Amino acid sequence: MILPAHLQELSKTLSGELFYDKLLKTIYATDASVYKMLPLAVAYPKTKADIKLLIDFAKKHNTSLIPRTAGTSLAGQCVGKGIVVDVSKYFTEIIALNEKEQTITVQPGVVRDALNNYLKPYGLFFGPNTSTSNRCMIGGMVGNNSSGTTSIQYGVTRDKVLEMQTILSDGSEATFKAISKSEFHIKMETPGLEGQIYKTIYTELQSEAIHKQIEDNFPKPEIHRRNTGYAIDELVNTEMFKPTCIDTKFNMCKLLSGSEGTLAFTTGITLKLDALPPQENIMVAAHFHSIENCLNAVVPVMQHDLYACEMMDKTILDCTKHNKTQEENRQFLEGDPEAILMCEVKAETKEEVQSKVDALIKTIKETGLSYAYPLLVGDDVDKANNLRSAGLGLLGNIVGDKKAVACIEDTAVVVEDLASYISEFTALMENHGQKAVYYAHAGAGEIHLRPILDLKKGGDVDLFRKITTDVAHLVKKYQGSMSGEHGDGIVRSEFIPLMIGQDNYGILKRIKTAFDADTIFNPGKIVDAFPMDKGLRYEADKQIPTIDTLMDFSASLGILREAEKCNGSGDCRKLPEFGGVMCPSYRATRNEKDTTRARANALREFLTNSDKANRFDHKELKEVFDLCLSCKACASECPSSVDVASLKAEFQYQYQKANGVSLRTKLFAYNDTMNRYGGMFPKLTNFVFTNAITASLLKKALGIAKDRTLPLISSISLNKWFKEFKKQHIEKEPIKTIYLFNDEFTNHLDTKIGKDAISLLTALNYKVVILENDVSGRAFLSKGLLKQAKAAANKNVAVFKDKISAESPLLGIEPSAILTFKDEYLKLADNKQAAKTIAKNTLLIEEFLQQEMAIGNIKHEQFTKKEKQIKFHGHCHQKAMGNQLSSFSVLNFPENYKVTIIPSGCCGMAGSFGYEKEHYEVSMAIGEQTLFPAVRKAPNDTIIAANGTSCRHQIKDGTQREALHPITILKDALA
Repeated sequence: MILPAHLQELSKTLSGELFYDKLLKTIYATDASVYKMLPLAVAYPKTKADIKLLIDFAKKHNTSLIPRTAGTSLAGQCVGKGIVVDVSKYFTEIIALNEKEQTITVQPGVVRDALNNYLKPYGLFFGPNTSTSNRCMIGGMVGNNSSGTTSIQYGVTRDKVLEMQTILSDGSEATFKAISKSEFHIKMETPGLEGQIYKTIYTELQSEAIHKQIEDNFPKPEIHRRNTGYAIDELVNTEMFKPTCIDTKFNMCKLLSGSEGTLAFTTGITLKLDALPPQENIMVAAHFHSIENCLNAVVPVMQHDLYACEMMDKTILDCTKHNKTQEENRQFLEGDPEAILMCEVKAETKEEVQSKVDALIKTIKETGLSYAYPLLVGDDVDKANNLRSAGLGLLGNIVGDKKAVACIEDTAVVVEDLASYISEFTALMENHGQKAVYYAHAGAGEIHLRPILDLKKGGDVDLFRKITTDVAHLVKKYQGSMSGEHGDGIVRSEFIPLMIGQDNYGILKRIKTAFDADTIFNPGKIVDAFPMDKGLRYEADKQIPTIDTLMDFSASLGILREAEKCNGSGDCRKLPEFGGVMCPSYRATRNEKDTTRARANALREFLTNSDKANRFDHKELKEVFDLCLSCKACASECPSSVDVASLKAEFQYQYQKANGVSLRTKLFAYNDTMNRYGGMFPKLTNFVFTNAITASLLKKALGIAKDRTLPLISSISLNKWFKEFKKQHIEKEPIKTIYLFNDEFTNHLDTKIGKDAISLLTALNYKVVILENDVSGRAFLSKGLLKQAKAAANKNVAVFKDKISAESPLLGIEPSAILTFKDEYLKLADNKQAAKTIAKNTLLIEEFLQQEMAIGNIKHEQFTKKEKQIKFHGHCHQKAMGNQLSSFSVLNFPENYKVTIIPSGCCGMAGSFGYEKEHYEVSMAIGEQTLFPAVRKAPNDTIIAANGTSCRHQIKDGTQREALHPITILKDALA
């Protein structure tokens, strides 16, 4: 029995970290599959020596090691009951590039797209990709033998692996690479485990009868996506075993690629690279009225030199209608296709690519199968590819307990068999009462097919097995591959004996034993498989708890199902260089604990299995939500739209019911009240905030970071100023009457911006009305004081419900405040219909101005013709729920203003988050990712623009540059 003392002793010997607390084990109990196994511990090794120590510990204590990179595996490869060894944090180096030989050596934790960003200046890239390429890692791609959309041109990962540095199960190091027949015989004489491995391979594969047995039973060699079991079919087709393969050297990397970490622990990988593809490209998005027509078009179009041939069906396309990020990407669709086939051609010149497209269109027309075939170029190609890449995660948008389950989603057949195979598959699924989801790499003969099942029900778990078994037999009929690119894992390993035959399976078992006699490397996968219908995320037929919440999660059928929408695809692990906002805390710490996925998984687990009266009352949940900045990026960037900001607000509220509310929390939550009192004596208040001694004492008392500056109180509130302004302003016939929401930040802290907004709107001939509204409730929401936030929502809805319409909209200056009307109020307000009406007619002030400029109510001649350079940073909530292009557009409206958007994520301040001493370092680290460097590089005469009050404060503290609200810039630009 392994005791905490044993793990504690192991932790002391590692240079990396070892965790065995309940939270970390819960987070690592799942990957992107349907499985859940609580590990013994989680390790973050820093060195090879750490991995050797872990191997030694596993051998001594009869446990196992489960290698893991990004944890996006769909088949359960990354779950197990031993120690999960996460190399994604420290094994992330690009070791060496050989530009002449077009090879590169990397550690397994290098992100695929990050590698290609590094290679781009050299005119090189790593061809195989996945839909998770902006967070998946090379080690995981090798483990699964990943391929993706590019495989029809560039092959699969196995084709690119030249050399692997590994640590074997006895702790010895071994480097595997291409060797000649004579070198193979020398290897067999090598003392120790490495030599024994080569001897076993030779013994098992030398016979011609075995070659015939493998050829007759393994998937057809024309299927380049075939991962069923260990790739002994690749090993026999070498000079070592066949005289006819005299030009093909033996390389053990062929076996290790796709072995899912079950044979050795990889520490370094040398890859063969390709020259960058031609730059001129056009995509033909052929539309079809039926799946059958789409699939029958695959063989004809594949006669052309395609770089991609991808299919999406109506189920997935319909999911994109409800995802903000993907709505823009689907604009190319014509009508309501049952399926589309995305065929991409590339060439060196525009003339050549057009010629190829013309030939492709001619073929499509001759088939008579497609009803539309729009051409996509430039950014539209990227948008369509993003739409397809998001397909997996978008399936999580199906509301309720039925989900598109990964089990038969990885089958591949030869392209010529595809239509017949799908016809039989469709009939099989109909026999099980199923309408499958189809999305796929059609040009490679691989269709991602998913049944819709509720694995919380025993009957559907039985169907899970029956469907998988029946499909396995169907794939075998076509001599296809059950595992095309996603690997065997838990879900398909059980079917390997059927797929390749018992005798061949026996060879796999003996090879596993030769490499890993004590079964310490990722047991239960490929050989001696775990049952595919055990160890699931949910216990079948267990009563689902009813969780009462103050916020309304009925759109997801409750808070538990909102958390369950996370399918583990790991979009929240993408790094700053890939754009977007999600997830700022992970980007700063690189810890899985700080991902959106971890928060959703932890909440799901504790809400489902807690034995407490208050299921939220767990310190582990407090820890996992601690670094969530409530940026809201997950609500739009996560394909499953898991709204972790709302989950956090509800968690804080429920947790504080059991544990109380701290003084600091109350002070931050009631900042408007504090500022109102401070505003009575603004000079004194600001002296206390700026004087070194008093400010230091105040920060220390309130737990505010000592290096953080405090916001200053305005000399007059906007409410008071506006009353005087109305008395002096002479009204004329306005273009429109608009209602300006006087938020708590503008009223007391950013009064000048409020004045500028009113002056600008008035000068442009709009009537501005400010009512006696309440605070937005943003501060209450950020601190979990939901009753107070609800009261503010109800009061504001009551104030505006009879005033706001399309003709007289509600405008806001501070994004985090005004966007509560479009988001949280819909979950908080009692008068839902009124809240929805207001939300529909609520705009950021920049959005309103953009609309008015577009229809000609605001004219260029009303602004200066002076030249200005501006760099703009958008607020997180604007990016998530609005459109930062509106700010970009209005700042560009003066004829000689040139604006660029800083490609930054979250600024890192996030309201009170950046003030709190325990969060200060993370806050500044987030700012340093993109925002601070971009601001520092900007010339001094370039205006820095930011529409968030927190963002402007963060920019000032991080760069000592003053950022202006776009409204101030526009007001100063008036002619």
